[in-house]
Amino acid sequence: MNQLSLDQNTSLQIPDNPKLEGLKSKIIPFYQYFYFMEKEEIKNKVEEPSAEYLPTGQADGCYTYADYLTWQMDEMVELIKGKIFKQAAAPRVNHQRVAGLIFTRLFLHLEKRQCETFIAPFDVRLPAKSKKNEDINTVVQPDICVVCDPEKIDELGCVGAPDLVIEILSPGNNKKELQNKYEVYEESGVKEYWIIHPNECTLLIYTLIEGNYKPSKIFTHGDKVASQAVEGFVLDLEEVFDGMM
Repeated sequence: MNQLSLDQNTSLQIPDNPKLEGLKSKIIPFYQYFYFMEKEEIKNKVEEPSAEYLPTGQADGCYTYADYLTWQMDEMVELIKGKIFKQAAAPRVNHQRVAGLIFTRLFLHLEKRQCETFIAPFDVRLPAKSKKNEDINTVVQPDICVVCDPEKIDELGCVGAPDLVIEILSPGNNKKELQNKYEVYEESGVKEYWIIHPNECTLLIYTLIEGNYKPSKIFTHGDKVASQAVEGFVLDLEEVFDGMM
């Protein structure tokens, strides 16, 4: 038997068969690839809090903002319809560059206006029936959001739908942003939802019309994009995507 070391703790036994000799150079890379892909998937799986963090009067596994406030976790987590989603890893460089630039442009644009812009980490609670902590089961942290109703702001963040939400895709969070958050943003009444793919240098805008999101065309280099939710705000994507890695 030949022994293939996958990492310090794991090895793979390969039969010592002359017929396999010519295939080993092709087979071994596949073993290694799928092994590390499986490890990455396990690492990125959502892990619920330990037994001390139990739902307060809810069905098993359905958590609320009241539960969320009791947790002490190292990683950032979000609640979407009672389910826990954790950030797979720290955001990449392109993500941070795009977030910083857009937040700065919004902050300067909104100076001395009623609307305010916030950047993650910042809790946005999206109540389905009441604003009581034990009734709220969706708490998200958009990369950037704009809130124009000052009554929605309290010391814990925002309670109710922001006017504009901007999410910037990163490896590991694409499904969450494109499916899970899309649904709760639409249902809760977020007027405008921007999804930016920094590596592809694209922007897609969903605008809420009669309770349903309508997608824009895909914007990219050379486009200047005007927000319908934030009056007078125009973003130059040439500036946003300049120098992406």
